[in-house]
Amino acid sequence: MSFSIYLTQITDVSIYPIISLSIFVIFFISVSVWVYSISKADISSMKQIPFNEK
Repeated sequence: MSFSIYLTQITDVSIYPIISLSIFVIFFISVSVWVYSISKADISSMKQIPFNEK
């Protein structure tokens, strides 16, 4: 069964909370995948950004 079926069975649950939860989960998973897949060289270059600004 789909997760949305469980949510729609709760009274007063509309589509907007389901959409916002889905957007949050997709964003969180995307950022997590990006963090774990970024290379050490990219992280080192990003660490130096505040020091390189003039």
